Amino acid sequence: MVKRVGLFVVLAWMAAGIGCGSSSHPNHLAYVTLTSVNQIVGFNVDNVSGALTQISTSPFKTGPSPVSIVLHPSNKFVYVANAAENDISVFTVGTGGALSEALPRVKTGISPVALAIDSNGSFLFAANSVSNTISAYGINGTSGALQEVAGSPFAAPNPLALAVAPSGKFLYAADANDSALLGFSINAGALTPMPGFPVGAGPNPSSVAIDPSGHFLYTTNIAGTTFVGFAIAAAGSVTYVPGTIFGAGTNPSAATLDPSGKFLYVANLGSNNVSAYTINSANGVPAAVKGSPFAAGTGPSFVVADTTGKFLFVGNQSAKTISGFSIDPSSGVLTGIKQAPVSVLTAATSMAIAK
Repeated sequence: MVKRVGLFVVLAWMAAGIGCGSSSHPNHLAYVTLTSVNQIVGFNVDNVSGALTQISTSPFKTGPSPVSIVLHPSNKFVYVANAAENDISVFTVGTGGALSEALPRVKTGISPVALAIDSNGSFLFAANSVSNTISAYGINGTSGALQEVAGSPFAAPNPLALAVAPSGKFLYAADANDSALLGFSINAGALTPMPGFPVGAGPNPSSVAIDPSGHFLYTTNIAGTTFVGFAIAAAGSVTYVPGTIFGAGTNPSAATLDPSGKFLYVANLGSNNVSAYTINSANGVPAAVKGSPFAAGTGPSFVVADTTGKFLFVGNQSAKTISGFSIDPSSGVLTGIKQAPVSVLTAATSMAIAK
């Protein structure tokens, strides 16, 4: 079970200028999945303080066991993987952030546990952990509808987490059973395994994080206390960064980079904190930020920086809360925002970030 926590790693913010903020600094939106009650909760995020306020029309109903959520780059559509129903819910985003689901839902392989979308919003990918495949779909830019790509689903042993390179040319997946990183080239949505993969990614890799430049990739090792760093070549192949394996807290479950690519943050499920690092832009080597690790709630399972780069949010599964931090833009140091951790009905399992 511990391995599976890393499946619920993904956050979503929408820079929409709507909600209850003033015109001088409008709010943006966040969507959060609550797996055990089959719901999405929407929040307004204050652009100045980072405080979260639930939007009036939420929660929204999903399929059974919504475990991963992504937002289309246009901010018009939301996609949710329903692990217990083996399908994807497609939502349109309406006034005030209200979500409306388009039925029927789109079928996947068995137990879709992670979603990823390319930066152009052309293709959506779903990791099917039980059927050992990745499903690929073309996205209709007008309606948000999904059409499965020819040849999908594609073979991939035990994929638990996904990330698309910023170029949109490569997809990487964490294979926890084999402690490996998988790599695929993307051609019109179709996936082809790249030469040189799989590569070792440390014990039980649970998440994949790529920096905004597409130069570096990091996998967290939820079964231990480490994460692994890779450099990405122009052709999509990877090599280990100097040092290769780096220390984190106990059971690191998820990682994210801020929008500048200067800072890496790792959620440590077992030690209830967040490790923070500066990233050497030349070689990708992380160095601990002063004061790291920073205390979070009990059982942090996901961590995401919002698109402004001002705030970091952490989902605490055991505490059933979301913690918020401000990010010092020069040092990467985290400071808790004035708002206390936000309580949710049950454990929050994922959130989605708008580009």
